[in-house]
Formats: sequence, C-alpha cells, structure tokens
Amino acid sequence: MAVKIRLARHGAKKKPYYRIVVADSESPRDGRYLEAVGTYNPLCDPAEVSVKQERVQYWLEQGAIPTDTVRSLLKKEVASQKTA
Repeated sequence: MAVKIRLARHGAKKKPYYRIVVADSESPRDGRYLEAVGTYNPLCDPAEVSVKQERVQYWLEQGAIPTDTVRSLLKKEVASQKTA
C-alpha cells in the first residue's frame, strides 16, 4: 500500500477549498483517507495554508510521498514559520 499526502477538493463550484490528507494512492481524490493533516484555501490573498507539522513529519517518516503541489505548500509553510 503506497501512501501519499495529497489534496482533497471540497467547497462549492468555483469556490474550491482543499484538505491536505494522507491517503492510499489507489483511493479516489475526494474519497477515503487515513488522516487529515491540514487545509489550503487558495481564494484568500495570500492563500491560506494550515498544517499539523508533527503529523506531516510522522507520515513522512513512515514513507508517505507528498504530491508536487503539497510539497510546494509544505515548503512555503515552513519558510513562513521561520520568518515569523
């Protein structure tokens, strides 16, 4: 079972809101997931990202692979926490 950290789309049409979830790679995009580890709201200016860092770190240590989009969001979140 390959585990990925990816985005699950929620919200209304033309108003997306994403959850950052840990899911089996074979599960549907908005389907079953193991754990929700954060949120991403692209409609805010700047985009609003909240992440449970300790849970993300745990899943990365367990071998979870983040998608490209989630990887860039995590990098931005870590960089913003260092400057704050």
